Amino acid sequence: MTDIAQISADYRGIAGRKRLYSFLLWGIFAALMISGLRLANDRNAGGFWDGLPQIFAFPSELIGEAIEKAGALPGHMLSYLPALIETLNIAAVATLIGVIGGGFMALLATPGLAPWPRLVPLFRRMLDIARAIPELVIALVFIFVLGGGPVPATLAIAFHAIGALGKLFSEVAENASPKPVEGLESVGANWIQRMWFGVLQQVGPNWISYAMLRFEINIRASAILGFVGAGGIGYALRNAISWGQGRYDAAAAIFILLFLTIVTFDQLSSMARERLVRGNAGGRI
Repeated sequence: MTDIAQISADYRGIAGRKRLYSFLLWGIFAALMISGLRLANDRNAGGFWDGLPQIFAFPSELIGEAIEKAGALPGHMLSYLPALIETLNIAAVATLIGVIGGGFMALLATPGLAPWPRLVPLFRRMLDIARAIPELVIALVFIFVLGGGPVPATLAIAFHAIGALGKLFSEVAENASPKPVEGLESVGANWIQRMWFGVLQQVGPNWISYAMLRFEINIRASAILGFVGAGGIGYALRNAISWGQGRYDAAAAIFILLFLTIVTFDQLSSMARERLVRGNAGGRI
């Protein structure tokens, strides 16, 4: 009975400390949120709190005007299809560059697979840098150098995608079985042959799954970059919003078009990823 009482007391003590730590963390979070809101209010010369009640004014105006001009929405959506295709092209090319660059960097940054083991930390830091810089910052730099259009957006998204996919690809490659690589090395295969036949055959389905997930993210990123002059549906959306009240139906049509596109690609890629992962698991069994 003494042991049971001691165990019970220890458990209550652990549970109490856990609740205390949770309370402290929530207190710190609340303090940071309050200080952040106060800072935002000070930076806006006191206009933050005054404008907060109006946060739903724009959405309500946009939705109301879209309902009034519902008949014009299909025509607007059709007229913005070329801009949407441009956005999809930006995302697709950026994803392709990200897959190629990220895959190559992942193999260079994976211990046990890299041809230059001493340079693994260097390649890992390069991936960290590419992943840490937001696409928006990279796009602004490229726009300053190259001017507006889809090329800066593509390069910016691709740069970030290399860092993100390189990290994910490297984690998958670390779990690959070394036996095929060792077997190929024993018969004189070079590094490229060992990676192609010994590693990529194992990690291919997971890499494709991550690439499709990244494509979804890149569609949203390319739409956002349009607001800074990088072309695509985002640029058209910025122009539609800048026209102001009376043309909000065009902005609503773009929102609907973008939403349907993202949902469609999300569902298709989710189904494809599920089949890839399930097929890969079945193959291992």
